[in-house]
Amino acid sequence: MKVEFEIIQPDEGSSFRLLHTKTKAEEYPWEYHCHPEYEIVCVINGSGTKHVGNHLSSYAGGDLVFIGPNLPHAGFGLNARGYHEEIVIQVKEEVFNQSILSRPEMSIVHKLLEHAKYGICFKGAIKDKITRKLIRLTKLTPFERFIEFISILQLMSTTTEYELMNPTIVLSSLIKKNNDRLQKIFSYVEQHYNEEVDIRDVASIVNLSVPSFCNYFKKTVHSTFTDFLNKYRIQKACLSLQQEKTIAETCFECGFNNVPYFNKVFKTITKKTPSEFKKEKLMAEPVEFIME
Repeated sequence: MKVEFEIIQPDEGSSFRLLHTKTKAEEYPWEYHCHPEYEIVCVINGSGTKHVGNHLSSYAGGDLVFIGPNLPHAGFGLNARGYHEEIVIQVKEEVFNQSILSRPEMSIVHKLLEHAKYGICFKGAIKDKITRKLIRLTKLTPFERFIEFISILQLMSTTTEYELMNPTIVLSSLIKKNNDRLQKIFSYVEQHYNEEVDIRDVASIVNLSVPSFCNYFKKTVHSTFTDFLNKYRIQKACLSLQQEKTIAETCFECGFNNVPYFNKVFKTITKKTPSEFKKEKLMAEPVEFIME
């Protein structure tokens, strides 16, 4: 099965990305994808099919799972019906670096993170308790969110109301085989997205010619490098527009050379113009932007 690679940016001033999405089920993305971040998915309302690694099952009345890095999974809108509401937390591996995990207090969390590589599904009373905390999380400041996030990890680490979703660790074969090379490419994009990016420079850091690099990237990530870079820049632009920066400021800060082209790429990727996106973010009930 084709596995899309998802680009993830932490929220401004935060160690992780938090999404609270309310939409019609048929509008919700469900593509099979992977990313190097840990992910907590809490379906508050809705029913459908969850596909995590090799695990495939139905859920109803909500769901709560913890997914490890590079574990392929479908969006929980797969086969969903009616109204769908979910909260998603995505956090980079480096937040849990060795200096943190080696502390005695973090030993139980270390075990949780290892279990997440198989996919964890939480059940019973603990699912309801964590769901309430995740709903509360959406109303907190970044500092308060981080403290509450640690509290959620503690609850997940100490409960017995869970099951592992896969008997073995499942990784996308292409990600597993190409992880070091991809990380070099992604790191370069993170550091230089706001500059003019020459594909010859990117190819050179992984010791490939430009044609070989283009073929390799398309085969591995299922996207051209230009499309990948544009998606990354637009995700940065979405964060910038939420900080009340002008469209022109955002355009040039995110590596685009002219506003008309920026507007065109923005609408192609988000299905909205930058002006429409800014307007939605000023509404009392904003529409979350999700990009796969």
